[in-house]
Amino acid sequence: MPTCTHLEAAPLTPLPAGFEPFCEDCVLTGGQWVHLRRCLECEHVACCDDSPGKHASAHFAGAGHPVMTSVEPGEHWRWCFLDEEIG
Repeated sequence: MPTCTHLEAAPLTPLPAGFEPFCEDCVLTGGQWVHLRRCLECEHVACCDDSPGKHASAHFAGAGHPVMTSVEPGEHWRWCFLDEEIG
């Protein structure tokens, strides 16, 4: 099975000091989020595809940063948008 090089290049990192869990884009547009994701390249926090805004996918489409991780309590996984692989 092929290994995603994007996941290999983006290890899980601790949340930044003072992290506040909210979707930056939903706050700007008045939207609501379901679950939050954090870009492992630039630390942008956005909502998942179950949320109306789908801002994590929009961040990937706009910025091209392929790997996000969950910021939900107890979840420790990453998702590569390019290879559609979880790690």
